[in-house]
Amino acid sequence: MNELGTQSGNLPPHRGVLILVFGILSFFVCVIFGVVAWVMANQDLAAMKAGQMDPTGESMTTVGKILGIISVCLNLISLVFFILIMLGMFTLQATN
Repeated sequence: MNELGTQSGNLPPHRGVLILVFGILSFFVCVIFGVVAWVMANQDLAAMKAGQMDPTGESMTTVGKILGIISVCLNLISLVFFILIMLGMFTLQATN
């Protein structure tokens, strides 16, 4: 038993800290970190649910996944607005 009262035995360690850091970096460095955090978190949460990975990092993994999702969505929304603004500028120039 570990300090949280769960048995982790010989399970591989969780990557919750790494996923959380990637989720945070996705806001300040590059959106690619958000995609990586999202994908890694999905894999790790599935492994935790199946009992194949240490479940003590589940909350950190979930938070990192949520941060990655939010970052990706905000970047996609920003990209759509940027494209719409650029299209609007080109149509204004074409009419003048």
